[in-house]
Amino acid sequence: MAASPANAAPGYTEVVARIARAAQAAGRPVDDVTLVAVSKQQPWEAVAPVLAAGHRVFGENRVQEALTRWADPPAPVTLHLIGPLQTNKAREAVARFDVIETLDRDRLARALAEEIQRQGRSPRLYVQVNTGEEPQKAGVAPSEADAFVARVRTEFGLSLEGLMCIPPAGEPAGPHFALLADIAARNGLARLSMGMSGDFETAIRFGATSVRVGSAVFGARG
Repeated sequence: MAASPANAAPGYTEVVARIARAAQAAGRPVDDVTLVAVSKQQPWEAVAPVLAAGHRVFGENRVQEALTRWADPPAPVTLHLIGPLQTNKAREAVARFDVIETLDRDRLARALAEEIQRQGRSPRLYVQVNTGEEPQKAGVAPSEADAFVARVRTEFGLSLEGLMCIPPAGEPAGPHFALLADIAARNGLARLSMGMSGDFETAIRFGATSVRVGSAVFGARG
């Protein structure tokens, strides 16, 4: 007998239940939080059961991998770019992604603005904030976030949906989520992409509107 979608994707089913419990514990509506299932580097055999279970929002780190994986999906999906974006990939990113979460520099803002105007297609945009100010990570520093958001809006004419962050490994995530929420509030941004497999319940408590979960949904990547 064939497995049902829920039985075929136990990790996905459990994550959905955990999101619901975390939202309820925070006094928030369950549908306040969107699960972005991070399919990057996952084999299609791991992704297909989640798609069959009805999930339609996926996150990818690399433009080229996403173009290959989602060239002809069996169902319409919403794709989030959650990895760093090179300016020479702006054309492909605007053409294929519905959400770009990693806007973090003027040059990229200019490239996206040009492509959005050229293609007539407007992916939803998030500014990535490097809340831990880690030199190896992308994202604007918290002290520069307000000015960058203002430039994105006024100089480049882009509409922003929210902010995204990746807290430093080994540090409590809560203060980083609180910092991101504060920056968003003072800039009139209602959407917060924060929280991954190890801390998405904490992120929901601090106001996350989307959580990016990979290994807890699909299992460890090979």
